[in-house]
Formats: sequence, C-alpha cells, structure tokens
Amino acid sequence: MATRIFAAPSPHIHGGESTRRIMGDVVLALLPALAVSTYILGLRVLFITAVAVLSCVVFEYLINRLFLKRKSTIGDLSAVVTGVLLAFNLPVGIPWWIVVIGALVAIGIGKMTFGGLGCNPFNPALTGRIFLLIAYPVQMTDWTTGVPDALSGSTLLADVKYNTSLLSEVDFLQMLGGHMNGSMGEIGALALILGGIYLLWRKVISWHIPVAVLGTMAIFAACVGLGKGGELVYQLPLFHILAGGALLGAIYMATDYSTSPMTHKGMIIYGVGIGLLTMIIRLWGAYPEGMSFAIFIMNAATPLINKYCRPKRFGTK
Repeated sequence: MATRIFAAPSPHIHGGESTRRIMGDVVLALLPALAVSTYILGLRVLFITAVAVLSCVVFEYLINRLFLKRKSTIGDLSAVVTGVLLAFNLPVGIPWWIVVIGALVAIGIGKMTFGGLGCNPFNPALTGRIFLLIAYPVQMTDWTTGVPDALSGSTLLADVKYNTSLLSEVDFLQMLGGHMNGSMGEIGALALILGGIYLLWRKVISWHIPVAVLGTMAIFAACVGLGKGGELVYQLPLFHILAGGALLGAIYMATDYSTSPMTHKGMIIYGVGIGLLTMIIRLWGAYPEGMSFAIFIMNAATPLINKYCRPKRFGTK
C-alpha cells in the first residue's frame, strides 16, 4: 500500500508559546508600573484597574456567547491585558462608569466587531481611550487625584509645551521614579522600562518597534532643541521619552501583534512613523500628548507596510 502524504498549512513545527503565556507575560511586565502607581496615587488605582479588567472580561464573554454564538475566549487573557492597558491610560480620579464605557468600546468595537483577537486592525485599549478622550474630555484630562499629598494640576507635557523654560526645573530622577502627573500607567517610567526588559528577555517583543519609536522621538526632540540652543539639545529628548505615554505606548501598545507589521523592516518604518507623529502632535498639535493618536494612525498603515515589506519567497530573485 502506498504511503499517504498529507498537505497542511504552516506552521508545521509548534513551539511552547501560546496566547495565554504571552498575555500572562505582558500582565507580569505591567505589575511593577501598577505597584508604583498604587504607591504614589493610592488604592484607587487598584479599584479602577479592577473595574477595567472585569468589564473587559465580562463584555468579551457576553459578546462571544450571546452575539457570536461561539465558545468563550477569555481564557487567553487578552481581555485582561486590554483592561490593564485601558486603565493605565486613564487618570486615577475618573468615575468608574466611564471606565465601563471605555471597556465596552475597547472590546465591543475595537476587538470583537472585527472577529476577536488577531483580527482587529486597531489596538483595543487605544480605541477605548481615544473614544473616552473625545466623549469625556474634561474627565479624561482631570489630573487631580483626591488623594492627600498626591500629585495634582496639569501634566509636565502640558506645562513644557507652552513654556520650554520650565525644563530647567525638571528633575529627571523624580520622573523616573514616578513623581509626575499623568495617567495611571504613565508615571512609573523606570517600572515600565524594567517591564520592557522582561518582555525582551522572554522574547514576547523585539527591540525594533520600541527603539524606532523612542529613537525617532529623541532625534526629533534633539533637532528642535538644537534650534533653541543651550542644554535643550539634551534635556528635550530625555524629557519627551520619560514624560507622558511614550514608554507605555512604545513598549506595550505599539508592539501589539495584531496591529503592528510582521517584518523587522516594517516594524522600524512603523516605529519611526509613530515617533514622528507623536512629536509633531506634542509640539504643534492641539493636545500635549500624541502617542495614542500616533499609534492609532500607524495601526491603519500596518496593512500597507506589510504589503511593501514582504520578504521574498524562497527561490525567487
């Protein structure tokens, strides 16, 4: 009897990686930033994060079972990651019901409308964040915490945007430690860097996108600082990397598998685009922060980048 040969699509060799393992690593990488934020801003950080995570998990479960009529996918932990990242993009004093609305938009519109994990063209957490920023601009830009002795007032990005001379008063070591205003996940710069190193070590992400984003931002800021003269050549790049959502966006959101390019060349082009758009919005746009909008725009460009950065097939010239 002749030997049967079966044809099957790739991959033909499976490794030990799984969606659950990858998402679990992302959650672990975000825990240091969560701890720093809780220490500085208070226990309400944990409450808002819990509301965001629980809402995302519940909405994904209900949409799968009631509307899509298929098995639940909450076991892959992707809804948990979306919830944590959504919370990290919110001010600590935001009302809980707005968090629930953001979770519904993130999961319902940003993810499940397109078929679920791997099919979404835009980062779900950023979809929720941008919707809330447009729908509830006052609550989304209220940095008063309601916590005694905690931070309040405007963000450093907003202050420096309109008065560059304030850079001389900025303590970069304090920024690394989290002593600055901003969203819950933005203030722990050192913790975000440590989490990023963990993800690189676990090979969950590669260096291409974070380095391209942050490197482009630094070069752009240095050129602007060179035009202004003095120490700004060094202060402005460091400030823009540490302030706002630069680290959170470059390490944890721009690297989302579903919404970023597949090739290393494409990743670098994608990262450079995010860095350029972020700096243009920060310096000359209406908003002091531009990372979310930059990633969202480049998410839309990802299919085009993939098209023109495809590797050549084996054996072709």
